[in-house]
Amino acid sequence: MTAESPQVALADSAPDQSLTSTRGHLGDTIFKGISAGSGGLILVILAAVALFLIVQAMPAFLGDPRYQHYGNTWTYVAPYLFGTVWASFLALLIAVPVAVGIALYISHYAPKRLSTPVAFVIDLLAAVPSVVFGLWGINTLAPMLVPIYQWLNTHFGWIPLFAGTVSGTGRTMLTAALVLAIMILPIITSLSREVFLRTPGLQEEASLALGATRWEMVRQVVLPFGRSGIVSASMLGLGRALGETMAVAMVLSGGRTVSFQLLTSQNPNTIAANIALSFPEADSYAVPQLIATGLVLFVITFLVNMAGRAITGGPKPDRAAREKKRVGKESK
Repeated sequence: MTAESPQVALADSAPDQSLTSTRGHLGDTIFKGISAGSGGLILVILAAVALFLIVQAMPAFLGDPRYQHYGNTWTYVAPYLFGTVWASFLALLIAVPVAVGIALYISHYAPKRLSTPVAFVIDLLAAVPSVVFGLWGINTLAPMLVPIYQWLNTHFGWIPLFAGTVSGTGRTMLTAALVLAIMILPIITSLSREVFLRTPGLQEEASLALGATRWEMVRQVVLPFGRSGIVSASMLGLGRALGETMAVAMVLSGGRTVSFQLLTSQNPNTIAANIALSFPEADSYAVPQLIATGLVLFVITFLVNMAGRAITGGPKPDRAAREKKRVGKESK
């Protein structure tokens, strides 16, 4: 009996052949292949778009006189590039503080019965088509802002941003920036809210237990924890603002000008809006220059995403290593 017990134990410990089937390994292999293929497909599509833009825009950049329909390509692109960056910067300047404030209110101040409806309404804004924003901006927002623009020009006209002759229609760069800010508000708010909700509860409770007020706790714990998330959300919002087309084309009365004035009718246009307005009437010799502006926008958007990735995904300093280094310096 005793001599057979090792054999029984050995038999009991032997794996069941039904449990070592290759079916599980096959499923893992298939899933890995699908995942890798999906990731590779994104890169292929991105490379195909970049190749298309480069090939189509190359005649305009090489200075071929036949494809200089709007004049020199670089001179043609520059005002629209300025308008794109300027409008997106203003929209981000307006939207980020408001979005962070809404996210903090939903996550840390509003009662549950109120935070859920507010979050739902903010998320609904992301589903509104850009054409609807454009119609609202040109028919409702722009006329409503004209008296405010006149007041700003009268009392703060000494500031270059508010100088010049006020537009009678309200179709100004500031109006376009406000519409863009409302359009990117849901993206920044939703992502910031999710980051704030993931703040470690023990850290919040410890801060409050040490006598901090609600705002001091938010400033010392929540905002530092969510800094990278806020930057990521802002970069996504900036990417949306850079590529927005219809709302800007409908609201902004723009042209090939470079001006920082926000209240006049002489405004720089954006790349996307200019392509949308000019492409239907462009002939085969004008299309390369329009595609060249699209290539510039593609590069700018790509650089913005890379910058956001570098800011949020860069190497984090090792706290233990820093503490060890500090202790070593003090011991010397």
